[in-house]
This record gives sequence, C-alpha cells and structure tokens, in this order.
Amino acid sequence: MRTASFVVLVVLLNLVFGWLTNLPQDVGSDVPSGKLNSLSFAPFREGQGPLDNIFPTPEQIEADLRLMGEKTYSIRTYASAEGSMPVIPGLAQKYGLKMIQGAWLGAIKKLNKIEIAELIRSANANPDVVKRVIVGNEVLLRGDLEPKQLIEYIREVKRSVKQPVSYADVWSMYMKYPELIKEVDFITIHILPYWEDEPITVDQAPAHIERIYQQVQQEADAIAPGKPILIGESGWPGAGRQRGWAVPSVVNEAKFIRKLIEVATKNGFDYNIVEAFNQSWKSEFEGVVGANWGLYSVDRKEVFPLTGKVYENPHWLNGVIAATILFLFIVIGCWKPLQTLSSMRLAVFLLFSQLFALLLTSMTENLWYTSYSDWQRLQTGLTVALNTLLAGLLLRRSYDLLANRMTHPKVGSWIYTLYILFTGFAVYKTFGLALNGRYISFPTLSIYIPVVGIVGLIVINSIIEHSYSLKTIGINRLSGYIHTKSYQHKIAGYALPVIGLALIIRETQAFVESRDFILAYPGVIERIRVALVFSVTNYQLLEWLMCLFVLSLPLLINGNKK
Repeated sequence: MRTASFVVLVVLLNLVFGWLTNLPQDVGSDVPSGKLNSLSFAPFREGQGPLDNIFPTPEQIEADLRLMGEKTYSIRTYASAEGSMPVIPGLAQKYGLKMIQGAWLGAIKKLNKIEIAELIRSANANPDVVKRVIVGNEVLLRGDLEPKQLIEYIREVKRSVKQPVSYADVWSMYMKYPELIKEVDFITIHILPYWEDEPITVDQAPAHIERIYQQVQQEADAIAPGKPILIGESGWPGAGRQRGWAVPSVVNEAKFIRKLIEVATKNGFDYNIVEAFNQSWKSEFEGVVGANWGLYSVDRKEVFPLTGKVYENPHWLNGVIAATILFLFIVIGCWKPLQTLSSMRLAVFLLFSQLFALLLTSMTENLWYTSYSDWQRLQTGLTVALNTLLAGLLLRRSYDLLANRMTHPKVGSWIYTLYILFTGFAVYKTFGLALNGRYISFPTLSIYIPVVGIVGLIVINSIIEHSYSLKTIGINRLSGYIHTKSYQHKIAGYALPVIGLALIIRETQAFVESRDFILAYPGVIERIRVALVFSVTNYQLLEWLMCLFVLSLPLLINGNKK
C-alpha cells in the first residue's frame, strides 16, 4: 500500500510537470485572415531533395499546392527546370495562387542556361500566375558567380519577359555590390536575424528588420530612387542550435512570423516568409536548424497555427504517457525488492526511476524527430540503446546503495565502461563543435542519462553516508568498480574542460571574424568583449559545458571504496 501510494504520487508529479512546462504561449496578434502574403515553396518530402536529384511527383506537388491555397496568397519558387518543378505554375493557377518564380543559378554554365530558358518560357506561358521572376538565389554569397556574370543573366531575362525581374541575396550583398540595384526591377533582400553575424533575440528581430530595410532603401534611393524592395526571405528556425541570443523553437518561430507581419503591415513592406515545409535534405549541410524553418513538418503536419496560442510541443501528453508506462514497468520489475526500503529511500528510488523514464522518452522523441536519413536513425537507435542500458545499470546500482547491498562486479564494470564511452563521445562531439560548429547542434540530450545518473548517485551516496566529502564523487565509488589506473581517469577528466575551453574560444572567434560584426565593432577589444558575451550567455552552450563539467568531476577525484 505504501509503495503504491508513492508510485501514484510520482506519476501525478510527472503529469503536473509535463503540463506546467507545455502551457500554450501567447505569440502575438493573429495573422489577418489566417493567410500569408507569400511563402517560399519547395515541395520536397522525406527522402527527396535536389542534391540527390530525387523530386516529388506532380501528384505530390498538387497536394502541397492545395494546402498552400489555404495558407498563402502567393508562393516563391527557387528553381524552374529541375525535376518536376515545371508543373508548378499550371497547378498553382488551379488553386488560385500567384507566383514569384525563380531560376537556380550555380557555377555550371550549362545548367544555368537550362534554368534561364525554362524561367523565360514559364513566365511567358503563365503571365496570369507568374507575376515576378528572380534570377538566382544567394549565388554571390556562395561565390558561384561573379557580379558581372550574374548581371548578364539578369539582362537576358529582362529582355525576354514582361514581368519585373530581380536577384535575391542576403541584404549585405546589395550593399557590397550596389551596381545590382541599377540592374534589377525590384530589390530582393533576405533578412534572417538568426543567421546575422550579430544574432539577436526574437523579441529584438522586428526592430532589426525595420532598420535593415530602411538602410537598404536609403542606399537604393541614392542610386535608383523609388525602386521597390521585397523581403524575399525572412523567418526563424523551429529547432536546432542556438546562435548567440537567437534561440530556435516552435514558439519563437511563430512569434517571429506574427511580429514580422505586424512590422510589414505598419510600414508597407512587401515580404515573403521562408518557408512552407521543413526541408529534411538541408540537414546534410545545415544540420538540424536548416531542416526546421517550415510552417509544416516534412510529413505535412502543421508545426504551429497562424492564429491563436502556440504549444512548443502540442503532443506533450503522449510523452508523459510513454514515460509513465516505462516508469511502471520499472516499478513492477522491482516491486518485491522495493518493499525492503525505508520510505525516504523508496521515494528517492522512485523519483530517480521516473526521471530516467522521462529523459529516455524525451531523448527518443527529439533525436528521432531530428534524424533525417537511415544513417542518422541508426545513430539515434544506438544512442538510445546505450542510454537505456546505462539507465538500467544505474538504477541497479542506486538500489544496491539504498538497500546497503554490494553491487555485482559486472554491474560496476559495465557502468564504468559505459561512462568512459560517453565521456569519449562528449570529447569527440565537443571537438567537432569547436572545429566547425556553425551547423552542429549541441548533443546534450545524448548524455543526459550519464550526467543525471552521476548526479543522482552522488546525492544517494551523500544521503546514505551522511557525508558530503569529495570521496563520494570518485568514479570508483560511484560505479562500484575499482579501476586502479587512475591516471587514465585524469587524462579523460582533464580532456573535457580543456576541450570545453577551446569551444568557448572558437565560438567567440567565429563572431570576432565575421564581416558585419567587424563593421559594427571596429575596435578589437570591444569586439572581443561583445563576442565573448554572446558566447557565455548562450544557454545551450552553457548547458553543454555544465554536462562536460559533471562528466569530468568523478574522473578527477580519487576514490577506491565500492
């Protein structure tokens, strides 16, 4: 009866925690009519993408355009000749959509010629649908073409179509190459606060957009007064790596879009939001963050609404139920032994078990959602399996400590081995983040079990021994396995904080070396100071560094007792 009462209490606590951390958020005024002015449209689905030349079928494109007819008045495309892209204008007309049609340009002249020819043909064949055309997307930013080459393509299209012609790139490219302003009929700029050299919070983004628009307009008016400006891309990622103060989340994505529309309406800005659907293929070169800018997931489920409040995780209850079921399996498996524990120790074990169940289900859900290929799913499966094994061993060790029992040597050996394995994983991942971490997410979820497990064992040791000395923190003491080669512990233990420090330095260096950051902070000392502030106030980075610290501590402490 006592155990059952404690179990019910823990389950209720888990439910209340899940509810409180997933309350609906107010993200601003509803989008008028629930429809957007224009939306970037790339109809790729799971397993499809231009990099592999796997394109959606016309039937899939039509289904997507039917959905777009309910969400936006216009769509922007990026390619005209590739795969099944030529069918888009005819189908868009069927669902009352207008188009800003683009031609994808790169470094290969032959392919560029095909794209330009199809753009011209489509624009002339579909004048009621294709209202504007864009020649190239961020081709100067990527360095695929020189400005003179790009201008030749722009002029060719202008001679051949009646629609207004533009080129799209990040706003700073028009500042760097002002000669483009004379060539285009309208200026298309991308303003993506998340990717700016000085990343800001989502609440600061509206003012930033106004400032950048006005800066471009002032420059343009000095060269070609009154030339129209289109914000060709603006949006916010719903998941992925934090940059400075720019935090990806579903709530922040919804908030950004609502605020952008308010700013655009107030100032009369012409805008296009990126993008309609999450693009899983982008994860190959932009990581998790690149694959999560859509209003819809890759399987066409709405990520968030354009009206009303927004949930960060609308399916949170499913996770709570899964964690509860896993917790109950643990309790049923340990029911008889649990009767021997005192009430306090029973409560500690049950809370520890529920926490592991919650972490495992959350890890599985999040890692699977951000796995976009068979190889990534295999890694997720292996990560979850190892964490599950370690969680089971840590629960066995915690019970032994609470019941004043000796832990079987094999259990202690496995805990030690897996702990060292996760430590090596953390060193490897941190090295990758420090080397080139712009698109790499912090893998914090993958090591929550060893980190929380170690903290839990430290707490349990302190409770049963009524001692808070460093002796209770050593890896030998915690795992119940004596490994006599302590120098190996210390090598791994020191590697973690050293590589963590290298990560902070590299994060700071990335800001310091950025072009626009240098322009904003010309003084070296001031630039380093601001860059360091951006780095050390990145909560995802701090969370990862804290995990490294927790992992390193037991390896640096000697402890020989089991």
